[in-house]
Amino acid sequence: MRKIVETFPRHGSERTHRVLTGPEAFGGWKVNIKRVHRIWKEEHMQVPQKQRKRRRLPGSSANGCVRHRATHRNHVWSYDFLTERTEDGRQLRILVVIDEFTRECLAIDVARSFTARDVIMTLQYLFAVRGPPEHLRSDNGPEFVAKEIQEWLARACVRTLYIQKASPWENGYVESFNGRLRDELLDRELFLSLPEARVVLDQWRMDYNHRRPHGGLKWLTPAAFVAGLNDTASGAVPAASRGVSPVGATPLPPTHHAD
Repeated sequence: MRKIVETFPRHGSERTHRVLTGPEAFGGWKVNIKRVHRIWKEEHMQVPQKQRKRRRLPGSSANGCVRHRATHRNHVWSYDFLTERTEDGRQLRILVVIDEFTRECLAIDVARSFTARDVIMTLQYLFAVRGPPEHLRSDNGPEFVAKEIQEWLARACVRTLYIQKASPWENGYVESFNGRLRDELLDRELFLSLPEARVVLDQWRMDYNHRRPHGGLKWLTPAAFVAGLNDTASGAVPAASRGVSPVGATPLPPTHHAD
């Protein structure tokens, strides 16, 4: 009976009696249901009305932020896209890059559209000024899974962590950051142009890194947290530039986007 309760904790005494007497699992015990019910009560096996919900690890891939957690600075970066529009209705795409361990926002790059090459040009600047991470986590967007960027990251010795499709919670750190960015800025600002969006978003990034306390860092700012690690870096980097050659990879020509 204890074995049945461990396997099926929501089975009552009557159902347990049927499992005991059935030939499939336990060989067909000959036992009266009244005896089963009496032992059931004596051993306090009654099914509780309230249940404690059990937490499962989110997602099922090994690349999620719970199963593959960042343990030090530059261990795991994650990046993602957001979409916004200027006053004239034209689309803005916003590329966000964060360090999962320090919670720093490393870059917020804004353009009308992005290709895999544009993503490389954003990353190459960060690699040059900060050093490449060990892992880079992302969803399966076409800009992130393109052969060009996979080959470039392989040359830079950066491993990719692609989360399971339709499982944004596996990239929880950057998804949480995106929620803060949208709530605190994007839902409150109306951008008149692409240059204005770049200036405003970069200022917000600086405030986020240096002035906004973070609950996950015991209410330190990301910059103060990095300073506490006795690191020589200040914790903030300029907005990513697309005109700098990557470390350990073939230089790419700058891409020009019209406003």
